[in-house]
Amino acid sequence: MPRVWKFPDSVNTDDILPGKFAPFMAGEDLFQTYAFHYLRPEFAAEVRPGDVLIGGRNWGLGSSREYAPQALKKLRIGGIVAPSFARIHYRNLLNLGIPAFEADLTGVLADGAEVSLDAQTGTLTHAGGTFQLPPPPEFLREALREGSILAFFKKYGRFPGERPGEESGAAAPLD
Repeated sequence: MPRVWKFPDSVNTDDILPGKFAPFMAGEDLFQTYAFHYLRPEFAAEVRPGDVLIGGRNWGLGSSREYAPQALKKLRIGGIVAPSFARIHYRNLLNLGIPAFEADLTGVLADGAEVSLDAQTGTLTHAGGTFQLPPPPEFLREALREGSILAFFKKYGRFPGERPGEESGAAAPLD
């Protein structure tokens, strides 16, 4: 069963994946093995598919390096719950299909607690009960069903939430 990994406030992209272990430095097949190398050295070796990261405020601040969430994607984490996210990092998570929920569970769940996360509904279940996280908007649920926003675009040639035939990024005329 997936578990909780707890992290403090202000975890930055260099904490998630230090720059010296970027894919072009460590290798495309190995870079994820350095996730949280300094902050939680055991993480990459012990994380299980579906595990949930519970972070503090301002998760993902810093350089917004895309390879930080890519490492988490390769490790197949189930999602991240934090009270707030750095904007660009949040978008990178969503682009890659990593569910991100804005909620504060830092004082509620213990590190290592077993949980189940339904990313479509935002339901997180643990031994003590269930939390209803803010569910993702429909366009994001649509993307997550395909694996990510990028996978959705590749498959349908449009972004989730757009109607078929609607041009991406087209400006609406002003009246």
